[in-house]
Amino acid sequence: MATATAMVKTGFSSFGQSRLASVFKIKELRQKIFITLLFLAIYRIGFHVPVPMIDQEGMFRAMRGSGEGLLDLISMFSGGSLSQSTIFGLGIMPYISASIIFQLLASVYPPLEKLQKEGEAGRKKINEYTRYATVVICLFQSWMWVSTLVRPKSDGGLGLAIPGYDGFFFVFTTVIIMTAGTVFLMWIGEQIDEYGIGNGISLLIMAGIVARIPDATYSLVMARGSEPGYEIPILGFKIRASIFTLGGSGTGGDVGLEKILVLCFLFIAVVVGVVAMTKAQRRIPTQSAKHVRGRRVFGGTRNFLPLRINQAGVMPVIFASSLLILPTVGFRWIGQQWHTASWANNMAAAMERQGYLYNILYILLIYFFCYFWTAITFNPKDIANNLKDYGSFIPGYRPGKRTADYLEKVIMRITYAGAAFLAIVAIIPSLISAALEVNPVVASFYGGTGLLIVISVALDLVQKINSHLVMRNYPGLTED
Repeated sequence: MATATAMVKTGFSSFGQSRLASVFKIKELRQKIFITLLFLAIYRIGFHVPVPMIDQEGMFRAMRGSGEGLLDLISMFSGGSLSQSTIFGLGIMPYISASIIFQLLASVYPPLEKLQKEGEAGRKKINEYTRYATVVICLFQSWMWVSTLVRPKSDGGLGLAIPGYDGFFFVFTTVIIMTAGTVFLMWIGEQIDEYGIGNGISLLIMAGIVARIPDATYSLVMARGSEPGYEIPILGFKIRASIFTLGGSGTGGDVGLEKILVLCFLFIAVVVGVVAMTKAQRRIPTQSAKHVRGRRVFGGTRNFLPLRINQAGVMPVIFASSLLILPTVGFRWIGQQWHTASWANNMAAAMERQGYLYNILYILLIYFFCYFWTAITFNPKDIANNLKDYGSFIPGYRPGKRTADYLEKVIMRITYAGAAFLAIVAIIPSLISAALEVNPVVASFYGGTGLLIVISVALDLVQKINSHLVMRNYPGLTED
């Protein structure tokens, strides 16, 4: 029995190792993986290069105030680091914003809609316009950010520029540096799309989220040095005493054991749910028409048309989060410029706390972008025409308009379910942080949007690796 068990374990181990080794046996796939890793390494190196002539220690102290949570949230979705003011501080957010603008315009502006229907040539032209718009957005955002950094505290700024480097030339140079950093990130994403594997922009966002998980874990578990008597020394580390205490004090800084268990449960539940929803399909039965050639009968076979439940993927969450950041920043800026505008400060505080208003707007935007993205990527008329051209049909529906109407009705229903799942996962951090008084940024890593993005991008990456393996008659990584 022991020998048989050892043979089974050895067989499973060698089977898994052979599948993983087959990934690196294919020269083209191996090169794509190495190129992708190289570009991600370049991104992580640039992530830690600070903007010159800025007091980084003073900025770290300033960011420990009320704005830290907002900046961390912006950094999580942009792949940048505004709280450290690096050359990649703006991240890829301006490119995402420009993409949203042109995708919205393409549905209402006839010239762009015509370009979108021209195929590859039209898509390249729209991408070119998107790049130009990215530069304009970068110049505006970086100018606002750098101006806030160098403006004296008495004038509503942070006053973090080194004395003598707060003039127009410094502001102009720093704006160009941060704009060039975002353009370089955009170029890295496009190079990954062309020469690497996976979606470049999504991988950059994923890399930024994954890189922040250790810091979130450290802030959740490790004791803070400014709080004496709050730590327990274990193996040379200062662990929070409260994580071993059930209940806790109920304050925002206290993390009880039950909160850790809830976060672990959310982590497992979201992982399982995201994988299930990503793989879930609505299979539409199809049948090919019979035709006779000589004495042989061809066709007549039954098949199915797979429609994903979550057709839009993770893009609605990224788009909705990006747009919700803008009013928060806008309200805060209005409150700083006009001190009598107390309503702006109240609105900014309401959005930062991620209360009812924030969650309602978040859910509505997720639903909107789910249907919008599905309408762009899924065309029932084209699919109905393709089925008709290949001699296939859906039983009970005439080829052509009836089939297109049926497919549109089905995709509307399943998109509603997919959007509901995305909305539930997206608002989990807000609900948990309010109920358990856990830092929203920490909760987002272990039970919400950040985890959703990481898992979705990882599944998409595995699927693309599988396509390369299957195309060359190798077993896929996820096949039985």
